[in-house]
Amino acid sequence: MARPDRPQGSADDAQWRTAGDRIQTLLDSCATGGPGAYERAQELVREVIALYGAGLERILAHADPQLAERLATDDLVASLLLVHGLHPHDVHRRVADALDRVRPYLGSHGGDVDLLEITPDGAARLAFRGTCKTCPSSAMTLELAVEDAVRAAAPEICSIEVVAATEPTNVIAAESLLSRVHSSGSWQPVPELAELAPGEVAGFSIAGVSVLACRVDERALAYRDHCPVCLDTLAGARLTGSSLQCPRCTTQFDVVQAGAGPSAAHLEPLPLLTRDGVLSVALPVLGAPA
Repeated sequence: MARPDRPQGSADDAQWRTAGDRIQTLLDSCATGGPGAYERAQELVREVIALYGAGLERILAHADPQLAERLATDDLVASLLLVHGLHPHDVHRRVADALDRVRPYLGSHGGDVDLLEITPDGAARLAFRGTCKTCPSSAMTLELAVEDAVRAAAPEICSIEVVAATEPTNVIAAESLLSRVHSSGSWQPVPELAELAPGEVAGFSIAGVSVLACRVDERALAYRDHCPVCLDTLAGARLTGSSLQCPRCTTQFDVVQAGAGPSAAHLEPLPLLTRDGVLSVALPVLGAPA
């Protein structure tokens, strides 16, 4: 069954991802006025949230199914519906939809993911398939993209368990498998990447990290600006089809297939996804192990 198009967001939508942190900062600042001031500030926030929750509930009561579906596919509105327990989709549907949204990115790295089940205690059990097993960096970025999508769509998920596709009984706790992900990446909005033309290659400095971005047809891709063969920058690299050639050692890498090159050499892919309508890249923390 065809799903309605997701509403297009603007670059300003990204600010709402940090709204909760800003509210908490303001609440904390009220603590300087003493316990009484802090409690009044908390009560004010609770009253405002309850008021908007009641308003949203009435809107949904008058909305037809098509409008309710469109509201549920808007990232900002969906987050508010989740806060008030008003989202029209159950947790299984939301997680499945989230995985569908990142599936094209996973496919560009030779991978895929299946939702096996949502357990009664709130654990999402997933199975990764076909990832670039010779590329640890690629596996890490896939896990980061999937975890981010699941957490945003279903905040009530308490843990993510990954089952090896070839060994169905081998369950790995998310805390173990994704420990590197939790400490090694942060999302940065980069709306200018949307302006890349097909076949164009450009370099960017994003939060102190040198990034090489390119576009193959309609697909934008991002890699760390580092050639694993000559250990030099890729500045000046040329893209022919999906083949990116290092301008110094002339080694060619397939940017559509997770940056695969000759033998075990490969570029380091960076997740590049649309979040709240804005292209965003997940960057490793400087100094984190490769």
